[in-house]
Amino acid sequence: MKKPVSILIVEDDDDMRVACTYVLTHHGYSVEHASNGTDAIDLLGGRAFDLVLLDVMMPGPNGLEILSWLRSESPDTPAIITTGYATLDMAVEAMRTGAADFLAKPFTPDEIIRSVERALQTHRIERENVLLRQELAARADLKGFVGRGEAMRQVRELIDRVGPSNSALLITGEPGTGKEMVARKIWETSPRRDKPFIVVECGALLGTPFESELFGYVKSAIPGAQSARHGRLDVASEGTLFFDEVASLSLDVQGRLLGVMEGRGFTRLGGARVIPADVRVLAATSRNMAEEIAAGRFREDLYYRLAVVPIDLPPLRQRTEDVPLFAQSFLAKYNRKCRKRIAGFSADAMAALVRHDWPGNVRELDNVVERAVVLANADVIDLKDLMWLGPDAAAGRATGEMDLRDMEREYVARVLKECDGNRSATARRLGIDRKTLWRKLKDAS
Repeated sequence: MKKPVSILIVEDDDDMRVACTYVLTHHGYSVEHASNGTDAIDLLGGRAFDLVLLDVMMPGPNGLEILSWLRSESPDTPAIITTGYATLDMAVEAMRTGAADFLAKPFTPDEIIRSVERALQTHRIERENVLLRQELAARADLKGFVGRGEAMRQVRELIDRVGPSNSALLITGEPGTGKEMVARKIWETSPRRDKPFIVVECGALLGTPFESELFGYVKSAIPGAQSARHGRLDVASEGTLFFDEVASLSLDVQGRLLGVMEGRGFTRLGGARVIPADVRVLAATSRNMAEEIAAGRFREDLYYRLAVVPIDLPPLRQRTEDVPLFAQSFLAKYNRKCRKRIAGFSADAMAALVRHDWPGNVRELDNVVERAVVLANADVIDLKDLMWLGPDAAAGRATGEMDLRDMEREYVARVLKECDGNRSATARRLGIDRKTLWRKLKDAS
């Protein structure tokens, strides 16, 4: 169910307010209104609107003052300035302050509709441009979606069959097997491919911060909140919402997500108004969902809603025939990134890659190839460039358990430093989950 665009009309003239409300509601918009600046700020602080129609001259804070407040407190909300006392200086000031458009009264119904549609379209394009810059990098990585073995052939076949549908999917597999890449490939083959693909990292935030990030919030719903905010569900409207490590969700959030998937919509944190949601939900987890359900940590009804079509990704150690393909794909990616022209891998280096057990799966291979490209000073990657496959990898000698632990501690500490202490980013770089990283850091202390 698609939610209507919400517009706040701030106008002290009763006749103008009624006329604008009639025109906009007739064209399918959801309209609320305020007759003075004080009420307008209360409404804007209490909930998020898709657009604001602001009269300049009115009691309390005037339209330009409200616009200035809006740019500070809710910069993502477009606003159209209207006035019966239009001057060139006023128009310039309004546009400098961040108005999406400037309408001089009197205006016709067609003029206001054109202005609203233009402002919404411009805002939509600006938002999509931000998302597009993020997606371009992600889509480039999709070229690494390779595999010639039977397991990956079946995965690709499933993607081709379920991508064009609107069904929810649950992607399972060990950390680093490429679950997000599969989700993006499903999105790319779907009718929603021209709409946002929004990732929700379920293990990154917990409690109230996570709920506010996902559902948005009304004014004062969380400490320090001076105005309402949209959440990921708003940003993903008509697009795809991907829940990474969905098993990390609290039972309360699971219940609210189930309501979204059953068409009941959602409410912002601290709010009461039910907002329709038009999103396709994809989810992924590295946990054993049967165990999570049996332990009471995951709702069985939500599991069945998510797992309409389950896709299980095998670990890289079970499809070693794909290692050379992944390695070459990552080499091409990091040649571009590092501006190098490394031709390939020596026979010994490739043999070492195929022989490695890859506990971090495809993500670990990606990191190993990146480091090798950075370190290599020849035309091909050799064994000496694969130092992080393990100590003395070139000679194939076993190393003592303590040496391996020392090297792991040093490497984890170095990656943590490179990520400025961000544990979520460090876990992603290492190809492990946050719980495993926490244990490794605890063991090292």
